[in-house]
Amino acid sequence: MIPLVGFLPPNDKRVRGTIDAVRRELGADGFIERYPTEHGTSVDGLPGKEGAFLLCSFWLADALAVTGRHDEAAQLFERLVGLTNDVGLLAEEYDPASGRMLGNFPQAFSHVGLVNTALNLTSAARPVDRRTCA
Repeated sequence: MIPLVGFLPPNDKRVRGTIDAVRRELGADGFIERYPTEHGTSVDGLPGKEGAFLLCSFWLADALAVTGRHDEAAQLFERLVGLTNDVGLLAEEYDPASGRMLGNFPQAFSHVGLVNTALNLTSAARPVDRRTCA
């Protein structure tokens, strides 16, 4: 979110480092988890592992796009869009291992992410450009 809200410019090396760290630490088969759950209990105190949090995965696609990694952003976006069901709906989370949606369904946050990322990848006046530092 750092470059998306204008906290740091997209070309700042700390932004690129953060994107790489998020992918490394929270990556789940190319998607992003909202927090680590590998030790049996997550930061929310609930047992078990969550799926990839779809809104975080859309935010990753936005961050990739704004930092000039458009091809990676587009590939992730296409994967995310491919998760929609037969009427175009998404859940809150996705389990890449089982190929199943998890959590709240349908989830408005996931759909807001889908719309924002679609605009950020295709629109001449991208919403993210109004928020980022030059």
